[in-house]
Amino acid sequence: MDRLTALLSHFELRSHLYFSGRKCGVMDFGANDGVGHLHVLRSGHLSLYGSGPGRLELNQPTVLFYPYPTVHRLSIEGPEDAELVCASVAFGHADGNAALKSLPSPLLVPLSEMPQQGRLLDVLFDEAFNAHCGHQAAVDRLMEVLVIQLLRHVMKTGTAQSGTLAGLADSRLAKALVAVHTDPGREWTLVTMAAVAGMSRARFAAHFQDVIGLTPGDYLANWRISVAQRLLRKGQVITAVADAVGYSGPGALSRLFVQHLGLTPRQWLQTADPASEATAASTR
Repeated sequence: MDRLTALLSHFELRSHLYFSGRKCGVMDFGANDGVGHLHVLRSGHLSLYGSGPGRLELNQPTVLFYPYPTVHRLSIEGPEDAELVCASVAFGHADGNAALKSLPSPLLVPLSEMPQQGRLLDVLFDEAFNAHCGHQAAVDRLMEVLVIQLLRHVMKTGTAQSGTLAGLADSRLAKALVAVHTDPGREWTLVTMAAVAGMSRARFAAHFQDVIGLTPGDYLANWRISVAQRLLRKGQVITAVADAVGYSGPGALSRLFVQHLGLTPRQWLQTADPASEATAASTR
């Protein structure tokens, strides 16, 4: 399994188009909707507020990606409208998504730096700005492909200075990460992870922490928690979830959750989705 497939197979990437066309004035985005935002500026000029002090000017075609919920404002202040495609983006439960934590927020990539995406963008703009039959569904899928292309770009260019995507860009660490992402239930140890990477135990541990910013043990625990969260939200019983992520039973998984999140799996699930009381019952 390749680097991104192994990672993304545990998350549910979904986008939803909510604006395409020419725009003037101000567009405000909150953080209470639980999703990130992907904006593609095709033409025109806009100002971005909320990415730090002051404002950031965008004067060329650019992809602007907020990977997780963030308050921001797009202001089109010039004499001409801007041409935009805007979509919400969700990765399932974003709190545990290792890929998102690796990304700068916002991620800004001029389209000129992604020439290989010319055909994808041509199709995206054609679907977004024309009333083709089924264009909503088409643009939703195309924006998801664009997110994957952005993740590839981040790895290729070294944009992520640390975290999962930085590790996946490292040829040795990537072998261990893909193995852990693919099979979180395996009885992983520092020795077995280092062996997959083809490195000594000491060298692997030091290099892993330098690049990713966590010890291999902490990364493994965080990854298992994120996979367990997804399975719990899908309604799987805690015994099956514990087995899937390499723990001997519900008690061991509960201790992991309490240690890292301060909540049992059932408490976490009720907090993540208070309406899912029926699902939470499956963790009893």
